[in-house]
Amino acid sequence: MVRGPLRALLPLLAVLLVGGSACARPAAPPDGAERAVRAAVAAWSARPPAALAAVPLEGWTYEVTSVRRDGARADVRAELRYRLTGYDAAPTGSGRALTLSQDGSGWHVTGDRPAPGALPQLWDQGPVSVVRGDRALVLGASGRSRESLEEVAVVAGRAVPEVSAAWPRPWAGRVVVVVPAGLDAMAALLGRPADSYRGLAAVTTGLVGVSPAPADRVVVNPQAYEGLSEPGRQVVLTHESTHVATRSATTAATPLWLSEGFADWVAYRSTGRTPAEAAPALRRAVGRGELPSALPPNEAFTFGSDAQAMARAYEGAWLACRLIADRWGEAALVRLYADAGRRPLPTALRDALDTDLSALTRTWQSTLREELR
Repeated sequence: MVRGPLRALLPLLAVLLVGGSACARPAAPPDGAERAVRAAVAAWSARPPAALAAVPLEGWTYEVTSVRRDGARADVRAELRYRLTGYDAAPTGSGRALTLSQDGSGWHVTGDRPAPGALPQLWDQGPVSVVRGDRALVLGASGRSRESLEEVAVVAGRAVPEVSAAWPRPWAGRVVVVVPAGLDAMAALLGRPADSYRGLAAVTTGLVGVSPAPADRVVVNPQAYEGLSEPGRQVVLTHESTHVATRSATTAATPLWLSEGFADWVAYRSTGRTPAEAAPALRRAVGRGELPSALPPNEAFTFGSDAQAMARAYEGAWLACRLIADRWGEAALVRLYADAGRRPLPTALRDALDTDLSALTRTWQSTLREELR
């Protein structure tokens, strides 16, 4: 995320542990009633919810994982899988809890909600509006005006070529932007308290280290986003689109100063903003004689941390990536990013920049003294 009002959301990949015993008995085949329940779910899932009538969908299926019956009622756990046509490289989805009832004509789905522990989807909050822009698909919650969604689509569409120019490696070249009704709705979609996102204009969700990245989403906080200037909105969505582009090269090993700094570097590279203009919090700290002793650690980018400290972290990360691009070249910065996700940082720095972390830090500190006086 862009420093100050923004933060990237980079969830870790889940690890599926499969165990079992060689002498375990196979599961009993479903009886006739269970087969009828499963068939009812399959028939029902062939028709996506009316709230999604305008959304371009393909592969919409509910994969039943368990069935529990009690008389004329059945509780089903299922995994929803779907793609947004033209945008998702692989199916995405979530766990769902279905309720079915039986009458004289058979079983019928009467309820569909997120499974315990699963995040809600946008349509769980009401009808979804769709705006197709140039290189962007915007999904808006009920209550968001079409005009506001079209503005987001235009800004996101401008962001994509900026990102492609800075990140010449393969990526989808398009983004999906989700605009919920407000802060509370955004927090519900992301499964965190609303205070975690208060004042943040957008976040990006998706799996890191997956190629191709199946389903990144840029999620906008309408109140914070709409409070920005037009250039500020462009910076926000360019930064977030950079996270989408670099997702497959980003892993848990990638230092956040590099991932966040790179996204800021892309977002600011064509704005003409000077370090003094774009790094006010760090400029004030340097002016007080508080020169950072090291590049920002990962914990400096944590949600809910001190706002000024986090601003200094983002600004310092941006200036580090700007320094690398200016001194070693943009291609070297891109190579460093790609290498840092799959190799130890010292190795990546040596091969991409022919330097080490200590030397890079000293050069960065010297740059801060010169440019933030």
